[in-house]
Amino acid sequence: MSWSTAQVPFIAREPEVEALLAAVARAAHGEPGLVLLGADAGVGKTRLLDHVGHRVADRATVITGQCVDLGEIGLPYLPFVEVLRRVTEDGGPEIDAVVAERPALRRLLPGGSGPEEPAERLQLFDGVAALLAAAGRPGAPLVVVLEDLHWADASSRDLLRFLVARLRTEPVLLIGSFRADDLHRRHPLRPVLAELGRHPRVQRLDLAPFSTEELRAFTTALTGAPLPADVLRRIERRSEGNAYFAEELTEARGTGADLPDTLADVLRARFEQLGPAAQRLVRAASAAGRRVTEPLLRAVVADPGMDDALRDAVAHHVLVGEQGWIAFRHALLAEAVYADLLPGEQVALHRAYLTAAATEPAVATAAERAHHALLAHDDRAAILAARQAAAEAARLLAPDEELRHLETVLRLWPAVPSAAEDLGTDRADLLLTAAAAGGRAGLGKRATALAREAVETMTGGPARIAAAHTALARHLLAVERVHEALAEATRAEDTLAGLADAGTERAWALATRARAALNADLDELAETVATAAAAEARAARAADAEADALISLAVLVVDDPERAAGLLGSALERARDSGDRGTELRCAYNLAANRFYAGRLAEADAVVAEGLASAVRAGLTWSPYGVELRLFAEIVRYTRGDLSPGDAALTGPTPATAALDGVRLYAAVARGDADVADRALALLHGPHEDTMITLIAGGCAVDALTWAGRPEQAVALARELIEEIGRAWTDSFLGGIWLSALAIAALADLAATDRLAGRDPAPRRALGTALLTRAVLTAERGRPRGGPLGPEGRAWLARAHAEHARLAGDLDPAPWARATAEFGYGYRYEDARTRWRWAEASLAAGDRESAREQAAAAWTTSREIGAGPLTTAVADLARRGRLDLPGLPRPEADVLTARESQVLALAAEGLSNRQIGERMYISAKTVSVHMSRVLDKLGASGRAEAVSIGHRRGMIADRFEGDPQRSR
Repeated sequence: MSWSTAQVPFIAREPEVEALLAAVARAAHGEPGLVLLGADAGVGKTRLLDHVGHRVADRATVITGQCVDLGEIGLPYLPFVEVLRRVTEDGGPEIDAVVAERPALRRLLPGGSGPEEPAERLQLFDGVAALLAAAGRPGAPLVVVLEDLHWADASSRDLLRFLVARLRTEPVLLIGSFRADDLHRRHPLRPVLAELGRHPRVQRLDLAPFSTEELRAFTTALTGAPLPADVLRRIERRSEGNAYFAEELTEARGTGADLPDTLADVLRARFEQLGPAAQRLVRAASAAGRRVTEPLLRAVVADPGMDDALRDAVAHHVLVGEQGWIAFRHALLAEAVYADLLPGEQVALHRAYLTAAATEPAVATAAERAHHALLAHDDRAAILAARQAAAEAARLLAPDEELRHLETVLRLWPAVPSAAEDLGTDRADLLLTAAAAGGRAGLGKRATALAREAVETMTGGPARIAAAHTALARHLLAVERVHEALAEATRAEDTLAGLADAGTERAWALATRARAALNADLDELAETVATAAAAEARAARAADAEADALISLAVLVVDDPERAAGLLGSALERARDSGDRGTELRCAYNLAANRFYAGRLAEADAVVAEGLASAVRAGLTWSPYGVELRLFAEIVRYTRGDLSPGDAALTGPTPATAALDGVRLYAAVARGDADVADRALALLHGPHEDTMITLIAGGCAVDALTWAGRPEQAVALARELIEEIGRAWTDSFLGGIWLSALAIAALADLAATDRLAGRDPAPRRALGTALLTRAVLTAERGRPRGGPLGPEGRAWLARAHAEHARLAGDLDPAPWARATAEFGYGYRYEDARTRWRWAEASLAAGDRESAREQAAAAWTTSREIGAGPLTTAVADLARRGRLDLPGLPRPEADVLTARESQVLALAAEGLSNRQIGERMYISAKTVSVHMSRVLDKLGASGRAEAVSIGHRRGMIADRFEGDPQRSR
C-alpha cells in the first residue's frame, strides 16, 4: 500500500543542497565519502535529504535505512539490514555474485542464517562493503542514507566506521543524519562523530534554523501569500526558526484558531482533527515509535475499518507511507501522541503488540518483542525475548547488543521465579555468557564484574566452579589486575585437586595461573606451572590450553629470541588448530613483540597484519589482544617511517581509544602537528587508568615541548613522569631510558641558550648527569626478564650519552655516530634525527665532509617521511654551516635587517629592552618595535624561542665558538 502526501515547499538550504550534490558527484567519479548531517529535531533534515534524493534520482540510486529508538533494547545493524534488503531485491548479476562469494552476508539478509562455521566479523563487514560497491556504478553511484544515527546500535556504528575506512574508489556515498539536540555529553554517538570528523572523506554539515527571510519565504509558499508582519513575528518567536514547528503553527492559524503556545499543543491540535477510529489507529501506531510495519499494526488494531481510518490519518498529514512502512509524518508527532497516552493506555498497547507477535511471530523480531514486553511490564515475556535477541545478536557478531540483551535478562531474573526453567540455564552460567560478550566488546571492567558475580553465585561440581574461577582470572588479566588473577587461577587449581576426570579444566586453570605469574614477574613459578599446563593439555588433547601455556614458556626465553620465536610459532599453530581466537591473538601479539624487540621490523609488521586480520574477522577488534595488536601496528608503522595519521575513523571503548590516541602521538610529534603538545598533555591523565598511556603521552609531550621551544617545561614534565611511573611500576622501568634521553636533550638546548647569554650551565649539567646515571642503572637493572637489552633500549641509551655530551659542550661526533649505529635497525625517524645531531657535532669539530654526508642523509629521510620539524632543523643547520643539500635553495637575502639582527643578538645575552636600548642608543620602545618584527619574521612566540631559532639558523654568533673550555 502506498500513499502520496501533500508537497511541502522546499525553501532555502542552497549551501547544504550544493554540498550534498557535490558529494554525489564525487562518488560518481570514484571518490566515496560520508556526509554527517546534524540538526535539532524538526529543523528539516529529512526534507533536505528527500529533496536531494529527488534531484539525483536520474543519476544515482538512493536507499534509506532508518535507526529506531528501542530504549535499552537494540537491533544489531538495523539500518543496514534495511539497505541490504533493498539492494538485493533490486538484484542483478553483480549483486548475486557478491552474495554467493560471501556467505557471511546471509546473516543480514531476509531469511538468511549465515554459514555454520565459526563467526568472522571481517567477512560480514567486508561483504557489506562489497555489496554496496556492487550496487553503484561509475556515473551512477549508490547513495545510502542512514537516518537518525542518534538511535543507532553499537554494531551499526562499528560498521559505519569500517565502511569509511574501507571504501577507496567505489561509487558509493554514505549520508548519516542525527539530532544534534539529543547528543548529551555521554551519548555513544559523540565520540564516533568526533573520530569520523577527522577522516578526510568525511564532511560535516550542520543545518541551522530558518532565518527571518527564509521563514517569510517558507510561510508564503505554504499559504500562497505573505503573512501579516505581526503574525510572522509571532510564528518566528514561537518556532525559533524550526521548519516543522513553523509549518504546524502556520496551518493552525489557517484553521482560525489562536496560535498554540507549545509544540505539543500544535501537534495535539492536528491529532484532534482525526475521527475516533483514526485516533485509535494513530495511538496504536505511536506505541511502536516513528514507524511500524503494516502487518504488525493490522494485527494490533484488529479492526475491519482500519483502511478508512488509515486514509483519514494520511489525509490529515499525520501518517504517511514510507518504503513499505506506516510512519508518522515526523518523529516529534509520534512522541507527542505517545506522551499524551495515560500510563495504563501505554501498557495496554504494548501488551497488544506482544499478543500480536505471539499469534504471528513473523511480524516482530525478538528485540521488538523484548521492547514491548518491558514496557508492558511482562517480565517473563521480556526475559524470553531478550535471551532470544541476545542469541540473534551473537549470530550477527554484535557483542555490544548481545551484552545489553543479556543484562536485561539478568536484571529481570529475580522477578521471574521460572527463569532458569524457561531458559534452560542458571543465572551463574548466564553471567559467564554475558562476561564473555563484554570481553569481546572490549568492556573489560564490566566483563570482570559479571564474572565475579558468577563466581560468587556458582554452584555444582568442582569442575564447574573451577571453570568459573578460571574465567574470572582471565577477565582480570585483561584489565591488568594481575595479582587478583593469580589468586583466582590458584583457587581454580585447588578446586580441582584430586579430581580425576577434569583434564581440560585443569589445563586451563594451570595455563591461566602461569600467565598470571608471568605478568606478576614470578618467572620461576610461571615456568613450573606453564610446563605442567602444557603436559596436562596434551594429555587432555586441549590444543587451545596447550597453546596458551606454550606462549608463557616462550616469553620466558629471554636469552634467545629466535628460540622464543620458534616456540611462539608452534603455539600459534596449536591455537589456530583449536579455533581459540583469543589464544591465537595472544600468541600473535607476543610473536610480534618478539620480532619487534629483536629489531626484526618487517617480520613484526607481517605478524601484526596477520593477527589484526584475524581479530577483525572474529569480531575481536576491541578484545584485549585485539587492542594490543592494533597498538603494535601503529608503533611498527611509525618506526618504519610511516608518519601518516592512520585511520582516524577507528574508535572503540574509551580505554582502547585512549591507548590508540597515545601511540599515534609518536608520529604526530615527528610530523610537527601544531596541536600535538596540547593533545599529549590532555591525554596524560585523561580518560584512562593506564600507566603505559601516561608514559607514551608524557614522553611525546616532552618531545613536542622541546621542539616547540619550551625546554624548561619539557624537563620538568620528564622528571615528574620518571618519579610518578617509578612509583607505579618500579624505579628501573625501561621507559625511563627514553624519558631521560629526551630530558637531557631539552637540557642541552637550555645549556646552549645559557652559553649564548653568558650564563653558567653547570646546574643543568648536574641534572643531566643525574638523569644519565639513572638511565644507565635502568639499563642494567631493568632489562626485560633479566635478558639482554633490545635494540631500541640500546639506541636510546646511546642517545642519552650523546645528548649528555652535547649538554656538556663536548664537540666530539663519536657519541652521535654510536647512537646512529644503534638506531640503524630500521628506526627511520630517530636514525635521521640522530644523524642531524651528528652532522652538527661534525661541523663544530671542523669535519665538513662528515657534516655534509650526515646532514644529507637526515635531509633525505626527513623529507621522505614527512618529518616537518626535523626537515626544518636540518635545513637551518645546512644554512648555518653553508652545507649544500640536494633540493635546498640558498637564501637570497638576509631575513632580518642589520638593526633587527643586533637586537636579537643582544636579547640572546639576556638583556632587557631597556638595556638593549642603552647599548644601541635607542629607546626601549624602539627596541620593542624591532623585537616584534623579529618575532613575526621568525614565527616565534616569544624572545626565548626567537633566540633559539636565531641560533639554529646561524643568525647569532656563538660567543664561545672555538673556546672549548668556556663552552664547558
